[in-house]
Amino acid sequence: MVTEPESPVLARVRQLVAPIASDLGLDLYDLEQRGGTLRVTLDTPPGSDGGVTLDTLALASRLVSRELDHHDPVPGRYTLEVTSPGVERTLRTPAHYRRELGKVVSVRLTDVGHDDRRLTGTLVAADDTTATISVEGPDGPVERVVPLEQIDRAKTVFVWPATAKPQQQPKKQKRTKEHSS
Repeated sequence: MVTEPESPVLARVRQLVAPIASDLGLDLYDLEQRGGTLRVTLDTPPGSDGGVTLDTLALASRLVSRELDHHDPVPGRYTLEVTSPGVERTLRTPAHYRRELGKVVSVRLTDVGHDDRRLTGTLVAADDTTATISVEGPDGPVERVVPLEQIDRAKTVFVWPATAKPQQQPKKQKRTKEHSS
């Protein structure tokens, strides 16, 4: 996963969108332009309870659209998509990895000949060039330091919280009536 420098268009969009996100109490999680789609991904700050509500996304979409219409930083026609990253979020930048420390991640490496091309484990450390993932080995957990440039794809994995099994209700006894004739 080699991160390319941000284009001047995306840098300008970031300058316009970041204050709106901040005013709404949100973080600008990601910004991408693919084909004719400009995707603005907003998230609650790390450690927040809950996620971004649909009402907040709708408001953010209106505000971002108005700001982009006013300044026109994107040449040509495009579709604006304002979204949240969801529970299983894509990790593309060093900041994404640092933000998700302690979470379970799934990583696919670019080296197709490598035996351990796919890793799933807990993200325990991250910096500008590497991610350290604690994976289960034959003798217990092993920390793997992976250069970010060797990561093809990565995302967080939502782990359902364990819940207690509901108490089993005693079966009702069938009652039969005897009729005499």
